[in-house]
Amino acid sequence: MTESFPLALLVMAAAALLCRVAGFTLMRLVPVSPRLEAALRATPLAVMAGIAALAVQAGGLAEALALGAVVALTVVLGSDVAAALLGVVIVAVLRWLGV
Repeated sequence: MTESFPLALLVMAAAALLCRVAGFTLMRLVPVSPRLEAALRATPLAVMAGIAALAVQAGGLAEALALGAVVALTVVLGSDVAAALLGVVIVAVLRWLGV
């Protein structure tokens, strides 16, 4: 750990807090239309897809297989959070098996 790490961590935490507070504050001023509501509902899935794409790109076969399983589990279970958690378990098992 370097000497600048605590300062960098503090700055990142302050930036995250500022973004959250600004988002809540601005949403009080913006009327929520059906189109905006649809965009807000789609945002978490888009973020998860971006994270998954980076993991598959940086990873290998285990990550690609787990991503396919997560997509199928999301459809079967109807819960993206449960499917994502099971995806982590699937990657761990596949790595343990040497895939």
